[in-house]
Amino acid sequence: MTTDSHLPLGLRYPAASFSEYLRRYAPRLLPDPDFGGGASGVAPHGTTIVAIGYRGGVLVAGDRLGTMAHLVSTRDMQKVFITDTYSAAGFAGTVGMAVEMIRLFAVELEHYEKIEGASLTFDGKATKLSAMVRANLPAALQDMAVIPVLVGYDPDAVEPERAVRIVSYDAVGGRQEERFGYTAVGSGSVFAKSSLKKTYHRAIDAEAALRLAVQALFDAADDDTATGGPDLLRDIYPTAVLVDADGAVEVPEERLARIARAVADARAAAEGH
Repeated sequence: MTTDSHLPLGLRYPAASFSEYLRRYAPRLLPDPDFGGGASGVAPHGTTIVAIGYRGGVLVAGDRLGTMAHLVSTRDMQKVFITDTYSAAGFAGTVGMAVEMIRLFAVELEHYEKIEGASLTFDGKATKLSAMVRANLPAALQDMAVIPVLVGYDPDAVEPERAVRIVSYDAVGGRQEERFGYTAVGSGSVFAKSSLKKTYHRAIDAEAALRLAVQALFDAADDDTATGGPDLLRDIYPTAVLVDADGAVEVPEERLARIARAVADARAAAEGH
């Protein structure tokens, strides 16, 4: 009978990776998580995302700024994506992990539809994304969290008013379905929600919802350094996806530019400029 008791502890109980090995047996050799501001100092982060329900549909919109600690890493980041025919998602958090998660989520939905011959229910989509966020928990504990928002239109809903769905998540995969018709995530979310709270009502149409989304991102950018408002000088505007009974569509940049310039002009006029 053989025994491995003479082997070093690390060889008897091997880790999945070298970094995991160090974490178990020599954590002092790992980089200081506070050096350079933690993971946020070396990995681009993105904020802010808003989701708004309107008459017959729902939208998700995001600003374009990406940051690394106190530095701007990019000004034209894509943070909202169509995930299947009747759903879309946006994210705040660590960009690399978030983009990979959302794209994998979209592939999973496509694979399910090809295998089963039917789309996954919206509740199934929400549960699947929740599991993917929960699987990212070890990274989230190292300041590399992904906080998504999932929106969709449920064509199988018995009541039309229940067809519009908005689900937000926390860093451990817990999900919350929004019943007030809007939500926001990211570092500027408190300012975006405050903006929406004053202006939102359920009877708005898609055009009004887009305007409220742009206004909310303007307000978030005013008070949150990590949120980028519409950049009229560089022609950089928020991105958005509309989802209704006809499916999910990306909003053309020209439409968002027109709305952003109208909001900017109205605010300039109100301030007497």
